[in-house]
Amino acid sequence: MPMSCTHIQVMEFNMRSHYCGQLNESLVDQHVTLCGWVHRRRDHGGVIFIDLRDRDGIAQVVVNPDMADAFATADRSRSEYVLKVEGLVRLRPEGTRNPDMPTGMIEVVAEHVQVLNESKTPPFQLEEHNVKVGEDIRLKHRYIDLRRPEMIERFRMRSRVTHFVRNYLEEHGFLDVETPILTRATPEGARDYLVPSRTHPGEFFALPQSPQLFKQLLMVSGFDRYYQVAKCFRDEDLRADRQPEFTQIDIEASFIDEEAIMSITEDMIRNLFKNVLDVELPAKFDRMPYSEAMHRFGSDKPDMRIPLEMIDISDLMSRVDFKVFSGPAKDDNGRVAALKVPGGAKLSRKEIDEYTNFVSIYGAKGLAWIKVNDRKAGLDGLQSPIVKFMTDVIDELMERLDAQDGDIIFFGADRTRIVNEALGALRVRLGEDLNLYTQRWAPLWVVDFPTFEKDDSGKLSACHHPFTAPACSVEEFRANPGDSLSRAYDMVLNGTELGGGSIRIHEQDMQRAVFEVLGISEEEAEEKFGFLLDALQYGAPPHGGLAFGLDRLVMLMTGASTIRDVIAFPKTQSAACPLTDAPGEVSEAQLKELNLRLRKRDA
Repeated sequence: MPMSCTHIQVMEFNMRSHYCGQLNESLVDQHVTLCGWVHRRRDHGGVIFIDLRDRDGIAQVVVNPDMADAFATADRSRSEYVLKVEGLVRLRPEGTRNPDMPTGMIEVVAEHVQVLNESKTPPFQLEEHNVKVGEDIRLKHRYIDLRRPEMIERFRMRSRVTHFVRNYLEEHGFLDVETPILTRATPEGARDYLVPSRTHPGEFFALPQSPQLFKQLLMVSGFDRYYQVAKCFRDEDLRADRQPEFTQIDIEASFIDEEAIMSITEDMIRNLFKNVLDVELPAKFDRMPYSEAMHRFGSDKPDMRIPLEMIDISDLMSRVDFKVFSGPAKDDNGRVAALKVPGGAKLSRKEIDEYTNFVSIYGAKGLAWIKVNDRKAGLDGLQSPIVKFMTDVIDELMERLDAQDGDIIFFGADRTRIVNEALGALRVRLGEDLNLYTQRWAPLWVVDFPTFEKDDSGKLSACHHPFTAPACSVEEFRANPGDSLSRAYDMVLNGTELGGGSIRIHEQDMQRAVFEVLGISEEEAEEKFGFLLDALQYGAPPHGGLAFGLDRLVMLMTGASTIRDVIAFPKTQSAACPLTDAPGEVSEAQLKELNLRLRKRDA
């Protein structure tokens, strides 16, 4: 529940005596002074009603014509005018009370009304139910968009979340330490934002993708337990849960293992939900190995609210003559999997075609399906253009999938990565479209990640980052790095990765070995990470941590559909700011001062 503002103390030197949302029956017959914006103005038979809005709520103001000056001012007031109102609180007349509104039992009879500032007609109305306004318009006039009660509640929630997290971590011995914003480029999986240096011509700072190396150095420094609500920057393609600048709840601790850091952070999230939302999360979050998550759900952040699961059928499909299925089934890098949707046979051909187009986004060449109309009727009870290719295995297939009348079965057959991504995304889409959710909140730990992942060319890259400790000795790692598991863990909630972390490498030999596997030469390692490698020689303790995405966390807790709705001044999908028109050009003088020259763009 949102925090009540009844505890806010309005200081005497303020222009107001109360916030609008604070008014209730206990203030009847008291004089109050309110300041806010005209949310709505109504003229009823010579009496003017103004719904006055501030960050805490809306109060109804009644202006009678016998208060001539106040009435004249109210009469000329329009939407979003800023007013100061002085008046007497009274109960609303019987029949006009609104028990669904926090201030719906009372109203303020105005004695004085002052226009503190006028307003042009706003580019859109601030009604909560108004969904016709495009996001580009909302972001262009973000200062108006943020006035909406719905938006104010989201940022009230965000404030409560950060307040709780800070208190929790302080109570558990963590120190709030700020790390640099201007640093140097590091390989963290995305492009850096670069900042040219005026005092070092031709050289650049980078904005941090995370405080990773600095928090590890704090552990070497003996700080033992660190946290920070940190700004991070990544120049990457955007999605609903991505922004070029975002905020992390960054946590690191020394002399700690996976169980300890997972226990602390799990307890923090559990208590956060109880304190802020009055939601009881499970006493113990489920855990799932990465390999199982990918095999069953096609994702390393599975939404466990959805009771659909991918079933591997490669062994069956290797026996059919249908090469679309038998080819991937016999390929070591291929996979054939089925996704059964109970009751899904009611889907129309148009809807199936839409899902086929949807999976094509993930590289799938098509979406085969079978509707189970009458299983007892054998082949005659199945509806599909591909059944004729599966006659030899259809009974085994129906048995393995436990197919029932009224089900539909979708199939993926391709390289393993494409099948996992396509069917995994389809599972989530079906869960949303068909409202298959079995619970409101489903937290999960995904563990036992591989140290490296391989792209289509066979090149290895760090699954998390190159400072994550492998779960083996240096000798075992060097002997078989590609198959090594890491000491990494991700917290997932409702299909969203809330936070990722790991036990870090704290020995120089292991760190050099990881760099070697990633193709980072000794010279490059010294150039980019020499300071870290040096620090690991001076008594670096075992340490690990986790970083939560604050924006994602608040997005889930408020029910917003995108993190842009929980960031005060976000960027668009193209990483631009409509409000300030950033990024923008700079003058030739500034470029010269930075020793930069722009290349001409190709026509």
